[in-house]
Amino acid sequence: MCSIIGYKGQLNVASVLVDSLKRMEYRGYDSVGIATINNGKILVKKDVGRVADVNKSLDLGRMPGHTGIGHTRWATHGGVTDKNAHPHYGCTDRIAIVHNGIIENYRELREELIFLGHIFISDTDSEVIAHLLERYYAEQKNIKKTIIQTCRRLKGTYAFVAAFEDGTICGSRYDEPLIIGSVNNGYFISSDVLGFLEYTDKAVFLENRDIVIVDSETCHIFDLEGNIVNRPITKVAWELAAIDKGKYAHHTLKEIHEQPKIVEKTGTQNLKIQEFCNILTNSKTVLLTGSGTSYHSALIAKHILSKFAKIRAEAIMSSEFQYTFDAIDNTSVLIAISQSGETADVLQSVKAAKQMGARILSIVNNPTSSLARISDSSLSIDCGPEIGVAATKSFTAQLSLIYTIVDRLCKGCLDFEANKASLVDALRQVLDTEIQIHSIAEGLRDARDIYIIGRSIHYAIALEGALKIKELAYIHTEGIAAGELKHGPLALIDRNSYVLLVNPNDIASEDNISSAYEIKARGATIIGISDRPNNVYDIFIKIPSVKSTFYPIIEVLPFQILAYYLALAKNADPDYPRNLAKSVTVK
Repeated sequence: MCSIIGYKGQLNVASVLVDSLKRMEYRGYDSVGIATINNGKILVKKDVGRVADVNKSLDLGRMPGHTGIGHTRWATHGGVTDKNAHPHYGCTDRIAIVHNGIIENYRELREELIFLGHIFISDTDSEVIAHLLERYYAEQKNIKKTIIQTCRRLKGTYAFVAAFEDGTICGSRYDEPLIIGSVNNGYFISSDVLGFLEYTDKAVFLENRDIVIVDSETCHIFDLEGNIVNRPITKVAWELAAIDKGKYAHHTLKEIHEQPKIVEKTGTQNLKIQEFCNILTNSKTVLLTGSGTSYHSALIAKHILSKFAKIRAEAIMSSEFQYTFDAIDNTSVLIAISQSGETADVLQSVKAAKQMGARILSIVNNPTSSLARISDSSLSIDCGPEIGVAATKSFTAQLSLIYTIVDRLCKGCLDFEANKASLVDALRQVLDTEIQIHSIAEGLRDARDIYIIGRSIHYAIALEGALKIKELAYIHTEGIAAGELKHGPLALIDRNSYVLLVNPNDIASEDNISSAYEIKARGATIIGISDRPNNVYDIFIKIPSVKSTFYPIIEVLPFQILAYYLALAKNADPDYPRNLAKSVTVK
């Protein structure tokens, strides 16, 4: 969940590192730091805060040298303090490291190193890597052997890059992404292609336990036995222009407005979609997994797979997968859904399923991610980089691709392609309600509790809407199945409650109205999201009428817009919500 960047070449390294960290800041933004090597000395500057603020206060971009490493942090071990920010030294300033992941045996290693006389400064697990490197380098005076010995001692997940005072940078990974970017007369080592995409589209994706050493103008990759290994160069295709906010105040708002175009271009991977469908139809057991927003996509996929493709599927949260499902064999298929393709819980679920013989299908935004590369078949939602931490356009893109897949499976019974133009127009009409929703957000700014209710397929949208408001506006919001109100949640409703009802005109609509009157009798304010007005609504947000099956694609937009403007009303940054990171690469 942290951003790692290293560079060795002919450019002034500090400004390169700062710019790269700004592009990757969505991965973690508690603190920032860089280390540069100049005249045989390593200089580290770091502090708590966003990249722009720390750069302004410490003048990071003017640090000297042509080699260096940088990092933005999302705290896991130790509080958000300057001493816990990366990079970390060992006992001397001859080696500095940046790290992403969790070292599970760090306590054991720390005690061992303290016994040997090492002094620790931070509360992080990461610092043990610096001290291990320092210890073995003092013994060996050989960087390759030092990295190998260090990696053999580490348990857990990691991607780290180390800078040595002689100008060498090196790194290794295990279950955390680490990518080499090849440029003229130099190399990048990064946790994300966005770290170097401004400079090159040539990427080398390291495998687990790979070790990379960039010395002088050469780059070598070794396995844990010290043997040279060859990894292919991949040309990455994401457009750097997508990182620019353009006319919008925030990435989140820009990405909300990009959704009509994303739906419009869905389904261009015909051959890969057919391969995906062939694997699915030849499987006896179908499971779906995802985390957060992607889990809500899995719930909708489960619903429409059953109803239209007549495929019974089970959706399981990735964080719960290892505890809840053992009945998997070589007749099973697991569909893993992830925006980043690097989510630790998802990858853990996939590895467990593979060990039990299941085939793996994946729906990702990054076609070169770890998840895509370990899947038997993978489809890209192709919505471009999503910088806002709370998922918006990636959710809509996931749904569009899921509808495309199910339409293929049921031989066109959804008629998704024929309805796509009307869906795109409907999305644009919902975006036209932005001013009204902004006004509603101002009225809800002091709300302590918000409830969102829906039935059937709309329950997943209630969950997703609640997640958006929690993420961006920090208001307690709960998604509830409408039929479950009378089984407990109704006790929470009073005149201070705000209830949003997801209620387009379909088979569940009349039952929802009955639930709304139960809520109304307790004095709550009801906000209806529907294509039809009703007297029970105190506030009405109109969405266009579409084919009932497709409502989830459009009815989620009012919640995204509401969450965005609630964040602004509460002086929160909608792009970078507190305590969260975009790509959750630790368990």
